[in-house]
Order: sequence, then structure tokens, then C-alpha cells
Amino acid sequence: MSNQMGGGDIADLVQQMEQSGDDPRRCYALVKQRISEHRQMGNSVPEDLVRMEHELMVECMQQSQGR
Repeated sequence: MSNQMGGGDIADLVQQMEQSGDDPRRCYALVKQRISEHRQMGNSVPEDLVRMEHELMVECMQQSQGR
């Protein structure tokens, strides 16, 4: 199994993130939920999700510091 997300998975996640507005915390929660789903199914976590999680975590930290 590939360690990348499929195009449909990415499109679905991006659509959900767009609906959450400009709140990176909500986007981060969505990504964390997807990661949790992969782990519960016994699948490896796609690199795209790991990368998104990291980028959103940094964005959340910057926003909390007023940057």
C-alpha cells in the first residue's frame, strides 16, 4: 500500500478544511482525526497527513503567539 493519500482523499479533506474557515485549530483537528482513523484501521499514516499535521501545528502555535 502506498504511503500517500489518494487524490479523492485529499480533495475531501481540503473541502472539509475550507468549510472550517480560517481557524487552523479546526483544520488541525480534522487532520488529527484522519490520522487516528488510519491508525485504528492498522494502516500506516500517509506522509501527506504527517506533513499537513506538522504545518498546521506550526500555524496554530504562531497564531497563539500573535504572529
